[in-house]
Amino acid sequence: MKLVVGLGNPGQKYAGTRHNIGFDVVSELARRWNAAPSKLKFEAETTDVLIGTTKVLLLAPQTYMNASGRSVQAAVSFYQIELEDVFVICDDMNLPVGRNRIRKSGSAGGQKGLKNICDHLRSDEVPRLRIGVGAPPGTQSGADFVLSKFAKAERAEMDLAVARAADAVECWAEQGIAAAMNAFNAADK
Repeated sequence: MKLVVGLGNPGQKYAGTRHNIGFDVVSELARRWNAAPSKLKFEAETTDVLIGTTKVLLLAPQTYMNASGRSVQAAVSFYQIELEDVFVICDDMNLPVGRNRIRKSGSAGGQKGLKNICDHLRSDEVPRLRIGVGAPPGTQSGADFVLSKFAKAERAEMDLAVARAADAVECWAEQGIAAAMNAFNAADK
């Protein structure tokens, strides 16, 4: 079994915000693969799908972004999932709007949800897909910026980024991280 984690914050207040782009990708995958309605388990909305021949648990932690590690660690422990079979999807203010970047491991780069996951799993060897949400304009704080909704002009690009991210997850699930990095990092430059 593989685990795909989409990061975000629970509740209607945060729906459609930059910080919730991980939730958007998990929702797209659930739609594409005709997932059953999600259940609350591991402090997350969960559902499983079959991507090709690979069983994948889709997880959207409901712990709020900065405490996502609790939820992920509980699922990893319960199913005895290897870290290489975990794929985290999160927003990134250091990437231009709509740009996706896949990495096999590395630092959290300031993304507190990803950092919390790495802390709980005691490793930064966690594959991740970062989706660019752009940088805050002017003097706006990063925290306020990621909790804002996308501008109308950005929405079409973000819809494409979500679709590309879902394609990348499917590639990762069936062919592995190297294939996903080769196919999607090169295509997203």
